Amino acid sequence: MTYAIIEAGGKQIWVQPGRFYDLNYICGEPGDIVHLNRVLFYSKEGSVKVGNPCLNNISIETKILKHLRGRKITVFKMKPKKNVRVKKGHRQKLTRLFVEKIID
Repeated sequence: MTYAIIEAGGKQIWVQPGRFYDLNYICGEPGDIVHLNRVLFYSKEGSVKVGNPCLNNISIETKILKHLRGRKITVFKMKPKKNVRVKKGHRQKLTRLFVEKIID
């Protein structure tokens, strides 16, 4: 089993070739190829490589499938004794990436 742990969008994600993942918004059109270079950990058929903090010679080739928005969260702020109440909603912009291959 081949997999890698990468850092993208301020998060660490376990990725495998042939699967798709939702990350924070990445500029680009659907169908564009994106290379992710911040690989922290790489495993292929039992051999393991650990970066310090990153592996320089390994990158992840991904394809943008589509842009979407995350589920809605509600932000409610209230100041006691002042009759101030603010209710807002937020939906995060996301990008769905398909991991085509891990280049080592």
